[in-house]
Amino acid sequence: MADRMVLQGARVVLPTGIAENGRVIVDGPRIAGHAPAGTPAIDLSGHWLVPGFVDLHNHGGGGASFTSGSADDVLTGVRTHRRHGTTTLVASTVTGDMDFLTQRAGLLSELVEQGELAGIHFEGPFISPCRKGAHSEMLLRDPDPAEVRKLLDAARGTAKMVTLATELPGGIESVRLLAEHGVIAAVGHTDATYEQTVEAIEAGATVATHLFNAMPGLGHRAPGPVAALLEDERVTVELINDGTHLHPAALELAFHRAGPARVAFITDAMDAAGFGDGVYHLGPLEVEVRDGVARLVDGGSIAGSTLTLDTAFRRAATVDGLPVEDIVRAISANPARLLGVYDRVGSLEPGKDADLVVLDADFALKGVMRKGAWVVEPGVS
Repeated sequence: MADRMVLQGARVVLPTGIAENGRVIVDGPRIAGHAPAGTPAIDLSGHWLVPGFVDLHNHGGGGASFTSGSADDVLTGVRTHRRHGTTTLVASTVTGDMDFLTQRAGLLSELVEQGELAGIHFEGPFISPCRKGAHSEMLLRDPDPAEVRKLLDAARGTAKMVTLATELPGGIESVRLLAEHGVIAAVGHTDATYEQTVEAIEAGATVATHLFNAMPGLGHRAPGPVAALLEDERVTVELINDGTHLHPAALELAFHRAGPARVAFITDAMDAAGFGDGVYHLGPLEVEVRDGVARLVDGGSIAGSTLTLDTAFRRAATVDGLPVEDIVRAISANPARLLGVYDRVGSLEPGKDADLVVLDADFALKGVMRKGAWVVEPGVS
């Protein structure tokens, strides 16, 4: 009985809609369909109950980096984001030399195998120097399929996504290689034209890395990658909803054109997420975080974010005015489907992991559960 509980009285967001005065039954690490008489209950009246968040693109948090820290550092970052509702997380790297990246893949893959991470995302080094953002230009390289395969091999089956500037030599061939191995090819940090982006999608690219950021803007004569990525039903677009990376009108445009089934909220977080202002490093580059905004010390480019997904959820609901069901799709269900784990996470259904988030009426986080254990206890009766 100690491992069973009924969470009742909340507005529960289900794949079929919102259940007023709903309930979710937790039985050990899973959601159950029925509860025996006498199962302890927690009253969540006046709250929202939503699935745990799924972050496709995250470089660290809690003062710790996924790109350069030890296994303990990575776990510090993972646990920081769990306290903010992210129960499933992919660790993202940044551009480095190939030997370093293969070593990093080995360390991160062990944490995937232990169930702490959901996979690895390689962001760089196969990106455009014209749109490098917070990546070291001297370490960039064209996307040679043999080197892409080297990273996949080093990840031992745990690589989930690789971001590429697909217009570079070897880009299309690398997209095809990734698709053949069941790894997401993401278009990002790219200077591609509209036509070149269409070619990449036809070759198998299915994700837009932080749409609008680190790519040409939408033009009326040269629509660029943004138009191609928004218009194709096969593509999911990542959005960083922190109020810095995107104007609200750009976010609304993406939702309106792509629809809620093709948007994935991400953090693109770096070490300072959930930690505070100060000076940090993103790969070899120095970053200053001031008032929650991360920028390179040299040049001032935005260098990831300090976002956590509970803040992205609350902003989407209170600033952007998006329907809660659509936010849940973008922050849980859609990324879970992309990662191939929707059978286990991403919605509140019997048989799935008991990963869930409790929000108050104003969408502030009040509780987090992962695999049936409270990470943040809701503090209600």
